[in-house]
Amino acid sequence: MDSHFVGITELAETPSVAVVVDVMRAFTVAAWAFGQGAEKIVLAETLDEALALKTSHPDWVALKDGPPAPGFDLVNSPGLLRSADLGGRTVVQKTTAGTVGALAVKEASLVLCAGFVTAGATARLLRTRGCDSVTFVVTGDDGRAEEDLACAQYIARRATEDGGTDATEFLRRAAESTAAAELTEGVRQGAHPDDVELCLELDRFPFAVAATLEGPLMVLRPRAVPSLPSLPSLPSLPSLPQTIDETPL
Repeated sequence: MDSHFVGITELAETPSVAVVVDVMRAFTVAAWAFGQGAEKIVLAETLDEALALKTSHPDWVALKDGPPAPGFDLVNSPGLLRSADLGGRTVVQKTTAGTVGALAVKEASLVLCAGFVTAGATARLLRTRGCDSVTFVVTGDDGRAEEDLACAQYIARRATEDGGTDATEFLRRAAESTAAAELTEGVRQGAHPDDVELCLELDRFPFAVAATLEGPLMVLRPRAVPSLPSLPSLPSLPSLPQTIDETPL
């Protein structure tokens, strides 16, 4: 698999297959929303669009970066989201980087939105689809976010290696990133003390998160990914009948 790692502004053309990575915290939050029962997530281009969608659909749940704000039900924090009951609900999500990156590749034939919590399922889906070339969109910090790059590189390696891929170094890079420090030190508002830990929880969820255009809207849904087939086991040999030597001594 030929892997390319680019920032949002470096997208010269629409790739065929795109994996949009936002570890801290958009696509960790998206996975948690599905884990809490959400049916789908609609990505909004602007805060005004998110509020307009909420106004048109009062039963939808609107979510944004930063501190709580009028009109929004939740903030972009896995630690705060994990106590929400989203059974059957539609979530409208607008974030600073993750949703922007996904919308930038909305015309791609396959768009996956990933973090460490869905890394294994994302890699498995790329392998089962037999993707020859994949563009990983590193959304944070104009394409330089270490946590997103580490996650993208981990998924790329895991999608191409037959054996197990050790995640230790990739998770260490993410844990020591600027984003992790800002969340830990309270620089970023709308956060929970457990956010970094939750964002670095490898393979928390068994599904990948796929984005598709549904009419004019970019919609995320969880996609179950079957386990890769294992080598068939050799048939067992038939039991040989026991023979007893009855020759007299």
